[in-house]
Amino acid sequence: MSLIMIIVTTALVNNVVLSQFLGICSFLGVSSQKKASLSLGLAVTAVLTVSSAVASLLYDYVLLPLGLDYLKTIVFIAALVQMVEMFLKKNAHAVYQALGIYLPLITTNCAVLGVALTNVQNGYNLIQSIFAGFGTAVGYTVAIVLLAAVREHLDEE
Repeated sequence: MSLIMIIVTTALVNNVVLSQFLGICSFLGVSSQKKASLSLGLAVTAVLTVSSAVASLLYDYVLLPLGLDYLKTIVFIAALVQMVEMFLKKNAHAVYQALGIYLPLITTNCAVLGVALTNVQNGYNLIQSIFAGFGTAVGYTVAIVLLAAVREHLDEE
């Protein structure tokens, strides 16, 4: 499967919010203004892309070799919050500072866990997982910004 097809599929066809109904809480809560929606979408893009890589590495190099794949849900939840936070703090400090207290809230979002589990279920390797995470985040961002634009327009009338 080509990487571009993974992005198109995750962003448009299997949109995490519109077809899988994951991430609805933040989607509805923040979608009243375009600027806030775009900011959240960019934050989700950073977190989903990094967390997809972390989850893929954890699954392929820790859980599977040790026969602990049944622990993937709890490990992904615990590890994604801590590892993504540490990664952003060290490598993308501006993003880390901008997200502040919202970082743990984004990393525990059901969409982030859903993407990690879907990547495992689809048998994606590291690169495919990263592209799937990125594509999912793009789809989330497009959907939330469009909803915010509609809500702003309706509020003007």
